[in-house]
Amino acid sequence: MTQLAYDRYCQEIAGQVALLRTVVTSGADLSAPVPTTPEWSLEELVRHVGGSLRWAALMVRTGAEDEIPEERVPEYDGPQEWGDRGALDAWLARSGELIVGDLRTAGPDAKVWSWADLPHAGFWARRMTHELIVHRADAALAAGLPFEVAPDAAADAIDEWLEIVEWAQRTDPEDSVHELRGPRRTIHLHATDTGADTHAEWLIELTEEGVSWRRDHEKATVALRGPLTAVLLAFYRRVPLDSPEVEVLGDRELLEFWLERATFG
Repeated sequence: MTQLAYDRYCQEIAGQVALLRTVVTSGADLSAPVPTTPEWSLEELVRHVGGSLRWAALMVRTGAEDEIPEERVPEYDGPQEWGDRGALDAWLARSGELIVGDLRTAGPDAKVWSWADLPHAGFWARRMTHELIVHRADAALAAGLPFEVAPDAAADAIDEWLEIVEWAQRTDPEDSVHELRGPRRTIHLHATDTGADTHAEWLIELTEEGVSWRRDHEKATVALRGPLTAVLLAFYRRVPLDSPEVEVLGDRELLEFWLERATFG
């Protein structure tokens, strides 16, 4: 599937940072645990996101040929004072400015290391877009705030996740994705609120050879249906499958089996 335009990713990163900042400044308890990432508090989640943006920005800015250690990234960990909402907000804003500015200066074809063997700035524009989208969902859900994302970005986030699963399948013989091999079974994702221009339907095939996928409408072993944002959140394990916004038709155990094994990191 065709990815979004490079400048669209830059715009989305800037927009997602702005929306994440509204969570920081909303008055939400920064020390509260995030249900979807229980190892982090809300402040730790925001610091992780901002640090990741600064890390990617430094690699793009320097045209890094190898991974840069976190300790070499200026202000990677954010403000020294915990619980300082204003300082955290300002630091996050600057993190967004850095990554967007460095991406736009470099251009999509600039050479830079990546963990996925896609050594160019375009990889980081897309990866940071979806890092932000998913973690903003974590933050919004933790704070009890609404979450929506543009249809083109949401659909691309699902595409990228499936590509990461394929990448893990190719490169890591120990990854749990290999447990998905077996007799042919299929998973259908179906967004119910988008038009033909978005084409937000996916068919995922699990066979003896491994996982493959395509954008398509086809009867499947199990289907996950609902508004695109809800399908995205369920597919990323951010909302449960019994959420009222999504519907599971067919072999629910197969979808649960996929969600347990098609992981990343």
